[in-house]
Amino acid sequence: MYERRKSRQITVGSVAIGGDAPISVQSMTTTKTDDVEATLVQVHQLATQGADIVRVAVPHEADARALPAIVAEGGVPIIADIHFSVRLAMMALEAGVHGLRVNPGNMRNPKHVQEVAEGAGERGIPIRIGVNAGSLDRKLIAKHGRPTAEALVESALWEISLLEEHGFSDIKVSVKHQNVPEMIAAYRLLAERTDVPLHLGVTEAGTPKQGIIKSAIGIGTLLAEGIGDTIRVSLTADPVEEITAGKQILKSLGLRDEGFDLVACPSCGRAELDVFALANEVEARIEKMDLPPMQIAVMGCEVNGPGEARDADIGIAAGPGRGLLFAKGKQIGWVPHAGLVDALLAEAQRVADEIRASGEGAEAAEGGPTVLKGASRRQTMAIGGIGRGPGRSN
Repeated sequence: MYERRKSRQITVGSVAIGGDAPISVQSMTTTKTDDVEATLVQVHQLATQGADIVRVAVPHEADARALPAIVAEGGVPIIADIHFSVRLAMMALEAGVHGLRVNPGNMRNPKHVQEVAEGAGERGIPIRIGVNAGSLDRKLIAKHGRPTAEALVESALWEISLLEEHGFSDIKVSVKHQNVPEMIAAYRLLAERTDVPLHLGVTEAGTPKQGIIKSAIGIGTLLAEGIGDTIRVSLTADPVEEITAGKQILKSLGLRDEGFDLVACPSCGRAELDVFALANEVEARIEKMDLPPMQIAVMGCEVNGPGEARDADIGIAAGPGRGLLFAKGKQIGWVPHAGLVDALLAEAQRVADEIRASGEGAEAAEGGPTVLKGASRRQTMAIGGIGRGPGRSN
């Protein structure tokens, strides 16, 4: 849907980043890394929820010593987050991590940068230059007056040049800022100045209440412009929430086609049933099913129900006391309110079985839903409201 910025491609473990590779989702553990068992539990939770890459903090030697076990049993590429210490960076490289994150504001000695570049180059391990508004070099702050977009980009380009001077080019870069407009400006400017893959994120975004909105605006704006190759939604919350939010951002832009997309009306006085309860029940029960990608629309009146669900492959339009199960606007049958969700999910399972049986998916049996072909195939389901039953005009 969006013309991607042309960037070089690197590989973090088994995950390609940049070029035409899918945009990956990352998070970071909140455990003490030297607690191997607890860290692995969280890594596995993140991977199960869809994390492509997981970063772990390495502030102490004990954390670095824990890395070999975490890398061996993590199940996803592991990135070591390093600040200040070249010694810890080298220990992480020797432990076999799949990537390093270094902050140029916290590793300022060019000789240390050279040592890390040569060590990573020898092992084929990529490096992310993680520029952060809160830890810029003091000289850049003095020059620009504050951590502006230009200051972030200047720091990133300087660090890129240092690594490339030593023949190292497996680089990705982030220029994170807690101010969303400043973050967007920084990435736009950096995208014009280099072809390295870009890691998007709003730093210190806060709790989910505000952080998800900030991240969706900042990350989403850039992705819609074709900028960005991997993302992290930084939240003051369980890191699993970062993965959920990141995947939703990608799905909302049509950049990831997996799981289900719930489209629900806000409800109003026109609704013929409790749309809130219906949407929550559908969401909870669909999450437990093994289904292909589906869009589920939950609506509750004759105004939005049939109109916005007209092209739905599967839907239920709810009137008083009963609802109409339909496919592509064709009636399948009437169902009492109490059985709406069961009927919807039974039809969804039938369609899912047909999809799997037909490979890429031919058209379903007449009267059933149409399955779209190709890698971006989406199946659409809807719950709508048609008001007063078959005799009521819209």
